[in-house]
Amino acid sequence: MESRNKLHSRLRLWEFPDQYVIEPADDGSGAPCLDISRVDASMKLIDQVSECKSLRVPKIHSISGVVGMLKLLAGSYLVVVTESERVGSFLGHPIFKITSLKVLPCDHSLKNSPEEQKKMETEFSKLLSVAEKTTGLYFSYQVNLTLSSQRLHDLGAESKSLPLWRQAEPRFLWNNYMLEVLIDNKLDQFLLPVIQGNILFISCFTPFFETAIGKDIVDITLIARRCTRRNGTRMWRRGADLDGYVANFVETEQIVQMNGYSSSFVQVRGSMPFMWEQIVDLTYKPKFEIVQPEEATHIAERHFLDLRKKYGSVLAVDLVNKHGGEGRLSEKFASIMQHITGDEIRLVNIPALRFHRICGHIHFERLSILYEQIEGFLEQNGYFLVNEKGDKMKEQLGVVRTNCIDCLDRTNVTQSMIGRKMLELQLKRIGVFGAEETISLHLNFDERYKILWANHGDEVSIQYSGTPALKGDFVRYGHRTTQGVLKDGWSSLVRYYLNNFADGTKQDAIDLLQGHYIVAMSRDMAPVPQKGGLEAVANFPAALAVVLISFWFATMSLKQAGSDYKHKHLFFSLLWTGICVGVAALVRANGRIFCNRPRLHKPRG
Repeated sequence: MESRNKLHSRLRLWEFPDQYVIEPADDGSGAPCLDISRVDASMKLIDQVSECKSLRVPKIHSISGVVGMLKLLAGSYLVVVTESERVGSFLGHPIFKITSLKVLPCDHSLKNSPEEQKKMETEFSKLLSVAEKTTGLYFSYQVNLTLSSQRLHDLGAESKSLPLWRQAEPRFLWNNYMLEVLIDNKLDQFLLPVIQGNILFISCFTPFFETAIGKDIVDITLIARRCTRRNGTRMWRRGADLDGYVANFVETEQIVQMNGYSSSFVQVRGSMPFMWEQIVDLTYKPKFEIVQPEEATHIAERHFLDLRKKYGSVLAVDLVNKHGGEGRLSEKFASIMQHITGDEIRLVNIPALRFHRICGHIHFERLSILYEQIEGFLEQNGYFLVNEKGDKMKEQLGVVRTNCIDCLDRTNVTQSMIGRKMLELQLKRIGVFGAEETISLHLNFDERYKILWANHGDEVSIQYSGTPALKGDFVRYGHRTTQGVLKDGWSSLVRYYLNNFADGTKQDAIDLLQGHYIVAMSRDMAPVPQKGGLEAVANFPAALAVVLISFWFATMSLKQAGSDYKHKHLFFSLLWTGICVGVAALVRANGRIFCNRPRLHKPRG
């Protein structure tokens, strides 16, 4: 990357009453400062920070970078990284995790706005406080995190000389929309590309997963890149849009580095690629609805065409149940795929009941029963491998696309199994493993590898559902545990609460940040009425109390049942019956449903 395009890695923020000044603090940089008006958010470069006078005493902070700018009705809001921590490296370059964001208002012009506009501005600006709590954000000053190792290796010299934001894959650039104003002002050295997902080595807290196999040291990294095209929360973003972009689409890259060799393997997950939804209605499992079924085949075609262009051949693994509401969706998916499958696109159905039977009663290694159905595809399409000189020895020619209903729990178990099998192939190719050697023969390595994938699944799940992944004990220990079942019960309770009483607001905040909703004043817009009476207090304390009481009774039932898994149906029946009856009674007492639905409806453009 040319020096004129190099990002500033140390910045100082000066908060004056009428302006923000962002000063590069790199050693000997002498670079111009960025001046941002707090009245109209106009930007310009200045040579140095202006002299401080008694009436203009600034607050001074160190910041890690500028994420971007958002414009609401009357004011604009600057988003900066106030705290970050180094968590490791990618291809030799430092990686940082954002631990604190801050939204800085440039809204002095709001003083002269009509009263109604002020109220709406206040309502929208509250969503930015939700945005400040966004988790799983990462950046690097030196390397493009939006591209896999293989795609970075294949970049031409001209592309590598461009600013990082211009090299970036837009669908994985979390702040793509927020950067637009800075891009228009040609502020390349202040444009910090950010991804959402996770970058883990052994855990979120340790910089490297470094494990010894015999005399060899192996570094394993997992990188998740969340797509922004249909980003959102669990119940509020399902299925696909008309362009074929799906909810909870995540690219996972597993990188192995050893003895100068570097190898990576990429797989993806994403919701079933046609339009379907679940409208939150306080039931535990809202009804599945297929939307615009006549467009389903065209939407899926667009989705798989995009995957083909980016990854090559595609093997779709469907883990959705074949009965009940899920069964209708799986049947629709299968009928659509009959028009799409061919030499380059295949579908494998692994019914959820069969999957649960395997996970519930036997050990991790028995997942090889599922692996046998996809083994040929994986061996044929391979993985990416370069030697110590950086020469490409092998490339990945296709991708496995896994889905269940949420693309979280069953999906993570399956992806961890696929990652394990591919890692064994990579270690054999490099010459570390013998022909019959497996990861399970190296107990320390095996344990830490399972933890790595379990943490990965938890992070992906928290961003979409608000809780860690279910069946995490299976990934961590290779079998189900009583503690794991109890933890899953609690996580399911929390998901229920978040779906109904919190995720609507969070979805609004995501839509604002991603530019899926552009704020504009119109005749049909009115301030959201304030809640009063029981509704003002019911949606957290009362609902949570009902949930906790139900969970306590259900836990007692489980303890009496012991380890006999045939009682788990009774457990969950008692659990969800208690929740639904209690919450429904509370809602009826109030005379209205107070589900926390998203309030933003005007699409971008």
